[in-house]
This record gives sequence, structure tokens and C-alpha cells, in this order.
Amino acid sequence: MATDDITLVTATDQLAALNRREISAVELLQAHLVRQDEIHDQVNAIVTLDIDRAMNTARSIDDDRATGRALGPMAGLPMTVKDALATAGIRSTGGAAELLDHVPDADAEVVAATRTAGAVIWGKSNLPRWSGDIQARNPMFGATNNPWDLSRGPGGSSGGAAAAVASGITPLEIGTDIGGSIRLPAHFSGVCGHKPSYGTVSQRGYIDRWPVARVEADINGVGPLARHPDDLELLLEVIRRPDSTLDATRGAARDLRVAAWLDDPACPLNVDVASVLNEAVAEIEASGVTIDRAARPSHRFDDVFSIGLPLLMATLSPGRTDDEFDDLMAKRDDPDPTMRMRASGSTMSHREWFRLAEEREARRNSWADFFTQHDVLLAPVAFTTAFEHVDSGNLYTRRLPGDDGDRPYADLLSWTVQFGYVHLPVTVVPAGWTPAGLPVGIQIVGPYLGDRTTLEFARLVHEVTGGWRVPPIVA
Repeated sequence: MATDDITLVTATDQLAALNRREISAVELLQAHLVRQDEIHDQVNAIVTLDIDRAMNTARSIDDDRATGRALGPMAGLPMTVKDALATAGIRSTGGAAELLDHVPDADAEVVAATRTAGAVIWGKSNLPRWSGDIQARNPMFGATNNPWDLSRGPGGSSGGAAAAVASGITPLEIGTDIGGSIRLPAHFSGVCGHKPSYGTVSQRGYIDRWPVARVEADINGVGPLARHPDDLELLLEVIRRPDSTLDATRGAARDLRVAAWLDDPACPLNVDVASVLNEAVAEIEASGVTIDRAARPSHRFDDVFSIGLPLLMATLSPGRTDDEFDDLMAKRDDPDPTMRMRASGSTMSHREWFRLAEEREARRNSWADFFTQHDVLLAPVAFTTAFEHVDSGNLYTRRLPGDDGDRPYADLLSWTVQFGYVHLPVTVVPAGWTPAGLPVGIQIVGPYLGDRTTLEFARLVHEVTGGWRVPPIVA
């Protein structure tokens, strides 16, 4: 995007300006702090600041750059971090009131990696308690608003992160994603996000309970949010485990074997979302890409309800209080199927979990077979666009409007958990905007360890659809 506003260009372009000495690290940080001051009261994305230390870091990097010292790949780039990741010397709450005064002594491993690469971390972004909602709100810091419509949320749980990236408060963010917590906010907020192949990025220092877990969570991924796929890859290369090996891209984007699964009766899309996605796929086809719209894996979509979502509930279970756990035990036979699934998944025995894990392995094999014939799969992120703030109920009792009547709030997870619970890499980029002016993202799914292939195709989609746009709150 052509703009004179440095806060609205990509992280890659900001780094290029730093390296050409067109702007200093201090000046770049100041520009983003001005943006934060201008719109914080409206968006409420960044909830904790660490400006003095960030300024000192930026000055040190400017001195090193002036003297020709070797610098890391992100030297001088300002950024914020989701408040679910421990950040040394900065309040890190996980969205939980009992951690309001918690200041870690050590960084999460991904945060440490960005510091080593030269990033200037100056703030923490908002989220729900223990990253457990599709909104970014908690009693301590209130709700984050969507920069495309302040009456709506930016998604969750990495909602503060997505809103900050969308509105130019930060060029990059580190989010976390178990059920869609990077991908859903990217979709709702009109930015790019990447959930890495499971296990390739460290979760150490992830705050989803207290005390902080020593064992890494099943399904969860830590990954980047940005305004361009190039920036996703930049940050992914910095934060991924040094001993992890990603496959090389399977080819140039236009040569890839592409499939599209754009709707399913088990979780139908609202018409406005379906229209944007179909138009985007038609534009990709018009650019010279052949897309198979009939290709499907050998298993059914609705396996996600009997396998994926229960495994997700089991992953979230350690963060429940004893009282919450007892309440869920009492609801294992609840007449409502969504509540029954949540309760049974959250309280399952190891024997029950192991049986589901066996079923998951069969689905992973199904996807492995699928990706022998295809390189990427295009799919929706959610059935709806960003929804208005919801104050009452919880993830399992709320309802949202659909084209044919109210639907369970938990339906928001169906398309993201579909690929997350089987550990696949997924890149989300904007596919377009509805007539009402709300963004719609598209998932680009690849084979396990095929992150570079999904990112390669994401660049093409981003180019064809036009990618990120400046939201009204900034424009």
C-alpha cells in the first residue's frame, strides 16, 4: 500500500526504512505510540505499556546501527505481544484478575526470540480470561473494539493483537491459537494470521492457567499476526524452534494444486460471507490458478463435533477452577448438545481422551492422503463476520444471528477446529469485505510442516484480493 504514514506500511517495509536509516528506531517507536494515544480510547487494544524500557532499547539499537554493529533481523521494529505470553518486566495477566499484579522474571521463549532478533517490545494486547473466548474482554481491562465497527469485537482470543495490527498500533503481534484464536481475529479484523504446524513453535511461557504450565498444551499454536504474509513469515522464522524443520514450499503459488471447501451443511455460512469467499476464489481462478471445488478428505466435516471439539475442551480443562469442573461434571448429561459436549470433553477420563486421540490420528492420516493429491485447501474461517459485543452467557450458552435463525456461539469454532485439532498449518488472509464494510478472511490449509506452502499461496491470495485495508478509525 502506498502511504506516507510509516505506521501503516508492512513490517518488512518498516525494517527496510530502518536499515536505510530513513527513520530511527526511536522515531519509529514514537510514531506507533502516537497512533496508540490517538485511538486507544476507541479501540482499547493495548492494556499494559512499557515505554521507558522500550525507548532505551530503541536508542541502543540506533547506536549499534550507527556504528555498524551486527544487528538481528528485526532490529528496531516496535511490536506488542498478546497478554497470554510471559514478558519479563511487564505485567502479564493471561486475562485473569488474580494475575493483575503478575510481572514475570523471564520471557516466554517466543518473546525472548523476538528480543534477540532486535524487536522493541513496548506493550501487551488484550484478551479474555485464559484465552477462553471469541471476544477480547475481561473485568480488568474491559472490551477491545473492532476498528471496522466499534460496536463489534475484533474476535478472540488474540483480539487485542488483531485490532492493534489492523489499526497501525503495531506492525506485528504474537498470538496463540487453540480453537482459532489467531485465525478468527484475523478474519474479523481484516488482517493476516498464521497458526503453525503443531510443535514447531515453543509454547513455554504461555499463560492459560496458574501456575503456568510446564507441559505444552495439546492443539495450541503460537504464531504471528501482521498486515502482509511476508511479515508472517518474517516473524515465524524468528520464533520457531531452532530444531524444527519446515518443508520447502511445494512450488510457485500459481503452480500449486489447490482445493476449496467453501461451505458444508454441518456448519453453513451466512450469505454475505459465502458471497465474499466465492468471489475471491473466482478471482484467484481468473488469475490462472486451477481450483478443485469438489475435493474433500475421506472423513466427514461433522467429525469435528465428536472428536475435535471434545479434544479442545479437554485441552482447556486444566484452566477450570475446581468449582467450574464440578459444575461441568454435573452437566455431562445436559439435554443441550453443545453443553453436553463441553461438559463431557472438559471432564473426560484419560481412557476417553486416548480413544479420541486414536480417532484423531485416523483423521490426520486422512489429511495426509488428501495432501498427496493437493497442496493447499481454501476454507472459511467462520460462518459470520464480526459480531456485536456479547455481555451475557459464555462460549457455550450464547447465540448469534444466522441467516436462518439464531445459532450456537460455539459454531464459530467449527471451521477453525476442523484443521487445528489435526495439527495442520493454516494461514489466514483477507478475502474481501461485505457490502456492510466488514472483513472476511480465508483459511489456507496445508499438510503438516507445509507452512511455507500456505504462506506462499497466501501471498498470491493477498495480491489478488487486495489484502489489508486501512480501517475507518484510522482513515
